[in-house]
Amino acid sequence: MSSRILPALALLVSIGIFFTYVDPIWSGPIAASKAAIASDDQALAAASRYATQQNELATARSAIDPADLTRLSSFLPDSVDNVRLVLDLNALAARSGLSLSNINVTANTASAESANVSASSVGSADLSLSAIGTYAALKTFLGGVEKSERLLDVKDISVKGSDTGVYTYQVQLRLYWLR
Repeated sequence: MSSRILPALALLVSIGIFFTYVDPIWSGPIAASKAAIASDDQALAAASRYATQQNELATARSAIDPADLTRLSSFLPDSVDNVRLVLDLNALAARSGLSLSNINVTANTASAESANVSASSVGSADLSLSAIGTYAALKTFLGGVEKSERLLDVKDISVKGSDTGVYTYQVQLRLYWLR
């Protein structure tokens, strides 16, 4: 009889040891360690994908001609750069025969169009200026604005008449930059 009780007792003791010692350790710290390892593996895979994508983008950027990158950065700069824009507009106006004054740059926040623009990575601002000159000079100036490397939209032009052929213009432009 003792030959049957001893194996049954050993089985009960082993089941007790399993449920009191092995199972809590296996489902506690070991399971947490496995979950942390799985999370770290996912983060490592994401970092690997990011590094691969970064290398692909760097390769694609290096394939772009530096002159084209320079033109792109002047077309859509990464800051407003009001001073350079005003200097460029003054030089263009001088070549066209216009005299500029009252140049004001204001942030564009009022229109629904700006809400769509601000949701993207492109910012905009409005620029208003006064100009004095002939109609031919204004046409030359606007042609230069149209052909300039800087992205500008002419929003509004108002003209005050004159008997001498020299007019006063109020021009509103919208300029864009990367945020």
